[in-house]
Amino acid sequence: MNHLLIVDDEAEIRESLEEILKEEGYAVTTTPTATEAMVLIRDAPYDVVLLDIWLPDRDGLDVLGDLRALDMESKPEVVIISGHGTIETAVKATKLGAFDFLEKPLSLNRTLIVVKNAIESKRLRGENQELRRRFSHHAPITGESIPVKALRQQIKLMAPTNGRVLIYGESGSGKELIARAIHEQSLRVDRVFVELNCAAIPEDYIESELFGYRHGAIAGGPAEKRGTFERADGGTLFLDEVGDMSLKTQAKVLRALDEQLFTPVGGAQSLCVDVRVIAATNKDLEEEIAKGNFREDLFYRLNVIPFYVPPLRSRKEDIPLLAREFLREVGREYGRPRVEISEEAITALQQYHWPGNVRELKNMIERVLILNPAVVRVERKHLPMLVYRAGTRRSEEFSTLQQAREAYEREYILKKIDECRGNVSRAAEGLGLERSHLYRKMKTLGIAVRE
Repeated sequence: MNHLLIVDDEAEIRESLEEILKEEGYAVTTTPTATEAMVLIRDAPYDVVLLDIWLPDRDGLDVLGDLRALDMESKPEVVIISGHGTIETAVKATKLGAFDFLEKPLSLNRTLIVVKNAIESKRLRGENQELRRRFSHHAPITGESIPVKALRQQIKLMAPTNGRVLIYGESGSGKELIARAIHEQSLRVDRVFVELNCAAIPEDYIESELFGYRHGAIAGGPAEKRGTFERADGGTLFLDEVGDMSLKTQAKVLRALDEQLFTPVGGAQSLCVDVRVIAATNKDLEEEIAKGNFREDLFYRLNVIPFYVPPLRSRKEDIPLLAREFLREVGREYGRPRVEISEEAITALQQYHWPGNVRELKNMIERVLILNPAVVRVERKHLPMLVYRAGTRRSEEFSTLQQAREAYEREYILKKIDECRGNVSRAAEGLGLERSHLYRKMKTLGIAVRE
């Protein structure tokens, strides 16, 4: 449901517009003053603001300028209305960002057409922003291992359907990447992709995040808020870590899935949506059902098309491709796009267990680049101590005791500097060394000397 705000000091106009627009299926809020309008717009998401140019407390064009200056992710379209309109005023309003200009007395047909077009404009703007966000973070499903090839084939077959998807996989294995790939190859690719991490939302707020709320139902929060189900209408809703939902919330999600219908917290009217749900979990939901922590009926609603994302340790042949991809990606962010990696370092990476999966590998690559700003080729010695040790058999690790001692000292110092967020003075204190002594040691061991 689209939300409109009418700002006009004439009660008759507010009431007649509210009645007409509600009959057209819009949710409508009204106010006679610019001051209250700004409070409402900051607190709740509106699609369109119908703004009178003559208000008792402020000029409407000044309000329009303030609206366009707000730091908001999704700003409403503004339609200026006036009983004393001139071409000059209309031009000025357009330059300030008004979508259109309506003259009083208002024409019913023209008002409805302008409102409809403004809503469509805002929708398209929002989808363009979502697409830019998506592709700015987009990464391909990298890998040539059998499990990854099978996963890509499954996505190609299942994505063009409207079937609900349940993605299983360990933390950091790439479940969100799979969800986005399914959306991008689905029938809803031209609509929004909305995600919600169920494990990151406190229990008291998860319901309002899913379904939104109305009329100040949440104390201290905005007057109204749209939930993820409403925002994802027509598109895809990704519920990450769905196994962390409470049983109470699960019951409401079940109804929303069955009927594509829900009622916002504090709302009196149910909303109907068309949403494809993709859920993901790092838990064994059948085991959670046996424990009484997850509803069996919800499990069967979500588990229409199951996907299994393999852990990184089961596809180690993909590690060289991933490591080089992350070096390019992270290197570009830090202005170092040409960093290479040696075969010895690759071997060490492949011998590590990777409990944090692909996310841990990417974070490790970023750490190596941060701690070694002058390196153009990542060697085995540059890897963190845990990976370095896992990737080497001790009997073949070093040819002399001196090499072993220096390698251990280097990795231990790097670890301590990392813990101190790059502050060499604090690292020296933690190591029990004078700062000047640590600087000399770092230079001897080939560690970039920087605070």
